[in-house]
This record gives sequence, C-alpha cells and structure tokens, in this order.
Amino acid sequence: MAVTADDFVPDSRDLTELADAAHNCKGCDLYLDATQTVFGAGSANAALMLVGEQPGDQEDKAGAPFVGPAGRLLDKALVAAGVDRDRLYVTNAVKHFKFTLPERGKRRIHKTPSRTEVVSCRPWLMAELDAVRPDVLMLLGATAAQSLMGSTFRLTAHRGEALRLPESDELGVDPTVVVSAHPSSVLRGRPEDRDKAFEALVSDLRFAAGLLD
Repeated sequence: MAVTADDFVPDSRDLTELADAAHNCKGCDLYLDATQTVFGAGSANAALMLVGEQPGDQEDKAGAPFVGPAGRLLDKALVAAGVDRDRLYVTNAVKHFKFTLPERGKRRIHKTPSRTEVVSCRPWLMAELDAVRPDVLMLLGATAAQSLMGSTFRLTAHRGEALRLPESDELGVDPTVVVSAHPSSVLRGRPEDRDKAFEALVSDLRFAAGLLD
C-alpha cells in the first residue's frame, strides 16, 4: 500500500507537535527536492485563518509561510484592511515548494502543484483547521480554494460571498469560508492592473474580517 500523508499526521492537535511531525512527511515526492517542510504559523487561537497555495522560493529557504514577495504584498494588504497579521494563522494547501530549474540561471521557478499533490497534502491542512478552529477561513487562490471546496470550484464566481465547507458536518468544524486571489497573482498581473487587483484583495480581507464582528 502506498504511503500517504495520513501515515505521518499524529493524533495530536497541538500545532507544535503537528509542525514537528510534518518535517518528516514523505507522503508525496515533493519532499525530495524541497529544502524543508513549510508548516503554518501564527496564533493557535486565530479567529481568521488564511490558506495559500504552497511555499515559494524564499519560504522554502526560511521555513516560514508568506515571507517572500507575495508575503510582503499580503502584509501591505492586511495593513490597508486593518487586519493584524499577528492575530492570524497563515498556512498553505501544500507544504513543500514545487519548482522547475531552467537550464540557464539558478533561480528556481514556481510550478503549480498537481491535484494529486494537493490531495496528498490535505490531511495536514485538515489537521491545522481542526487545531485552530477559526471562525473565518480565507482561501487565497484557486489551488487553495479547490483543495477544500472541490476541484470544480471557481474562485472568480464566489468572491465576496460567505460560504461553507462542503464537508463541514463530517469534519466537525464549520468556519465561514471566503475566497480571494492569491497575492502572487497581483504581482504577476499587468502593471496597469495591479492597483485594482491590490484593492480587490484588500476589499476581500476587509470582508473576511467583517464577518468576525
């Protein structure tokens, strides 16, 4: 029988114990090339939890989520939205950096995780969700959204809506779910579109925070 992430997730819902166990995960092949596992970080009692796609190059090196260019843009958006990052829990749907190395140059290029890899890593995300038990869960980008809302979920059709997890009754957790674009998509967008995309992200963060009131 094939090894999966389920074989490495402990029964504990202590975030420190989960993070320690995740560093030994070999539930998919992404661990072979990544520098290290990048687990979630933040408040264990966070009312608002953010989920992105996967760690990037700088996150892979630092071992912490959202510390690279996308993380800095997220920080800027959080400030604009009046949300304190120290009170959040931030993680990714996939815990290892997936990348390609071009023939010329040494910079590792982000590669979108496959559906198989996202599903393989899902037990870690579910354990984090069960440990933190946030009131509001914000999914950033299509990969994060589809990891919990299903492979046919279309993010653009549901921005600005308060949603529920499809399996909330079975999972025993029922946060209000909101979706937004990943901060990296703002950075990748055309220069003339970036201000509008950034303001849309800020608006989505305000909406998520407003659901806590």
